Amino acid sequence: MSIEKIFIFIKEIILKLHTHFHCAYNLKYHLVLVVKYRHKCLTEDLLKLAETTCKRICDNWDFDMIEFGGESDHVHILFSAYPSADLSVFINNIKTVSSRMIRKEHSEYLSLFFSKPTLWSRGYCLQSVGYAENKM
Repeated sequence: MSIEKIFIFIKEIILKLHTHFHCAYNLKYHLVLVVKYRHKCLTEDLLKLAETTCKRICDNWDFDMIEFGGESDHVHILFSAYPSADLSVFINNIKTVSSRMIRKEHSEYLSLFFSKPTLWSRGYCLQSVGYAENKM
C-alpha cells in the first residue's frame, strides 16, 4: 500500500471520529418517540417544530443531530453522542421540552386529541447504530 493510500485511509478514519475532552469516538443512536395512544396528530408544521426543538437540545448537549424524520404518529432522531453522556436524561429532556414547545404553539389543535397536557408516550426506543446501518 502506498503512502498516499495510507494517508487517505487514516484521514477517512479521523474524519469519522468525534472528540470530547480526552476521547475519540463514533457513537450513533437511533431514537424513536411515539405519540401517546398512537394518535395520528403530527402535521408537517408540528414535525418541523419538533425538528428545530430537537436540534436545539442536541446542540445544548453537545450532540450532533444527524437526521430527523417522522410520520403522523412517531418521530425518528439519528444522533451522535459522547461516551459518558447520560442518554436517559437526554431523552427525558427531548421529550419534555419538545412536548411543551409543541403544546404551547399548537394547544388548540392538540386538544382535539388529548384531554391532558401530553404528547409522547411513556416509553421510547433507542438503538445503537453501526457503520453499515447508518440510515433510518
